[in-house]
Amino acid sequence: MQEDFRLIVDLVSVLAVAACGGLLASLLRQPVLLGYLIGGMIVGPAGLGLIKEVIQVETLAQFGVAFLLFALGVEFSFAELKKVKAIALGGGGLQIALTIAVTVFLCGITGFWEDLPAKGVFLGSILSLSSTAVVLKCLMERNETETPHGQVMLGILVVQDLALGLMIAVLPALNQPAETIGFAVLTALLRLALFAGGAVVAGIWLIPRLLRILARTESRELFLLGVVTLCLGIALLTEHLGLSIEMGAFVAGLMISEVEYADQTLTYVEPLRDIFASLFFAAIGMLIDPVFLWNNLELILGLVALVFVGKFLIITPLVKLFRYPLKTALIAGLGLAQIGEFSFVLASEGQALGLVSRRVYLLILGTTAVTLMLTPFVLRLVPFLFNFAESMPWLKPYLEDVHPRDVSEDLPSKGHVVVCGYGRVGKNLVKLLQQHELPVVVIDQSERRIQQLREAGVSYVYGNCVSLHVLETAGVNHAKGMAIALPDAMSTRLSLKRALELCPELDLVVRATQDKDIEVLYQLGAREVVQPEFEASLEMATYLLTGLGLPSMVAQREMQQIRNNHYLALRPERSPSEVARDLQQATRDLNRRWYPLPSDSPLIGMSLEEADVRYLTGVSLMAIRRANEEEIDYPNAQTRLEAGDRLLVVGASEELAALEEFAQGKVAVPGENSACQWITINTDSLVLGKTIADLNIHQKSEVKVQAMRRDGKFIRHPDDNTDLRVSDQVLLCGNLPSLNQLQPLFK
Repeated sequence: MQEDFRLIVDLVSVLAVAACGGLLASLLRQPVLLGYLIGGMIVGPAGLGLIKEVIQVETLAQFGVAFLLFALGVEFSFAELKKVKAIALGGGGLQIALTIAVTVFLCGITGFWEDLPAKGVFLGSILSLSSTAVVLKCLMERNETETPHGQVMLGILVVQDLALGLMIAVLPALNQPAETIGFAVLTALLRLALFAGGAVVAGIWLIPRLLRILARTESRELFLLGVVTLCLGIALLTEHLGLSIEMGAFVAGLMISEVEYADQTLTYVEPLRDIFASLFFAAIGMLIDPVFLWNNLELILGLVALVFVGKFLIITPLVKLFRYPLKTALIAGLGLAQIGEFSFVLASEGQALGLVSRRVYLLILGTTAVTLMLTPFVLRLVPFLFNFAESMPWLKPYLEDVHPRDVSEDLPSKGHVVVCGYGRVGKNLVKLLQQHELPVVVIDQSERRIQQLREAGVSYVYGNCVSLHVLETAGVNHAKGMAIALPDAMSTRLSLKRALELCPELDLVVRATQDKDIEVLYQLGAREVVQPEFEASLEMATYLLTGLGLPSMVAQREMQQIRNNHYLALRPERSPSEVARDLQQATRDLNRRWYPLPSDSPLIGMSLEEADVRYLTGVSLMAIRRANEEEIDYPNAQTRLEAGDRLLVVGASEELAALEEFAQGKVAVPGENSACQWITINTDSLVLGKTIADLNIHQKSEVKVQAMRRDGKFIRHPDDNTDLRVSDQVLLCGNLPSLNQLQPLFK
């Protein structure tokens, strides 16, 4: 077979097996680059040996590295870095430095490398990088990119990506003799500084003009050709200057990142990047010997454990050092504990320079691949780990960011609206409320947003709105209403549940980030749930229908009907098994259990509206499983309880205990001649300072104090000697006329 045709066959074979491997990895919910590695390993010399022109394929694969780093430079956003600049620059820089220092130290005491510190620095650089692609994908799947831990992780990853360019520039200097390595590193840094200065000048005066000329041609082909030539030309220039092709490609991307044509450039280059990147990772896979990996499996797994534990122990304290809650620090530590895909770039460059032997190189590749594969599983386990930890009373206070970090001086005491989250939605909501001169208190845990609130003169509580103490500080139990506009579903659910623990009658509106969250939020007690995408559809439909002649009132009535039906007309149909799976997933971060309804329970035969379980016990009923195994997920108010039912309930341990007594008939159950009512004790209440025994209301009017809420805690059957304090919420149960007579006494 002709040599040039053989190369074409090899390229087609590598791309085909990479596509198959990537597809398999995607179906198994793994990073696709693992599929590329495995595909290359199968067809490579150590596998089936189908690739003959290995050197030529590897040469072409270098385009993949160049385009990867070029796209990374174009995507780099100084604006995103600015959002979390303290933890990104400080924490990210310290994390890289500490990882390298610890690696050098460990290599020194173990004698892993004799000619330290050069090779230890190289290995530390590889270990310091985490996977932007894998972490970002996991955060996006869970809708957590805007959460505190998501912002922390992305900020550190941005700095790691930026540091990659510096590492690549310094890498050739590490191959110098020990006595000249310091001078070689300084020379490389000076060369890099001079090149960076030239790049800044070109990026300001030359590159924008060149891109404008290319854009004016309105030819996609010419624009792409010009950008590729620019990328590879600068890459060759840096190679000639003694730096590296990868460094040049990254700087070329940075030069374009702040130009108005950056998005257009990225759109055009991405297909080339993806194709050549898959070729690059497949070429890396071709160098992996599966027999070597199998023979050294125990060593690789040991290295994986060492990397995970080591990076976790470095990153977690650093995030905590920057005054983030322990929970945020733990999630960031677990999420960034892997080795990133760009470590493959450093490792292959290091092998080419002779910094590592083939054995060490294969160990690095195997360890990196396994850490990438484990990361999605680790992040999925995080909620379960925290649920388990929070179930232990001695651990719970450490994991919850319970106390506010700062409070504005002019907090309104009552009659205000509490807004959780000061993102785009929360900011607009506050602006509209202020236009009607309504007092507002905003809860947020971003220092940047709290500073914006200070400057705008808006009352705030700096803390985590999931915390009962933070919610109580914001005056939730005296508020007229509350809006939750948080970016992640888990915090939204917890904040909703705990706000209603403080004030069961609170008028609460919630933003749902995904349509599958709508019913969960209604079931947890939200009065109104808003889904932004559906609302946009309704407003656009209203405009079009009105413009086409439909009376405005009719159009608005139809849209309101869709809202009243929880957007069911717009939501895709799902099978019962899918609904049940989503429900289980949504409640996993809440304290849930299946409760068997007693056979003699007075609740049997009552509708959920009549029983009013959430109002009276604080427990939210999420699903009912009948005796015949039929499951009713998100039961409505008309659903009646039957003998043999098992109830999926969510609530604190005290609330679940209250439900048990309620269902067993040990406490009052509302009926035709009885009712229950929560009453909040105000500062001018006549019962203030008295004990329940002093009131003697049970004997006088057959009304009983069934429960109390104080400082966010649910108290079942308070003792007769319990004194009544300001802000206590008292649940009175008895006949309706007596309740009406007692209301003025308590209020």
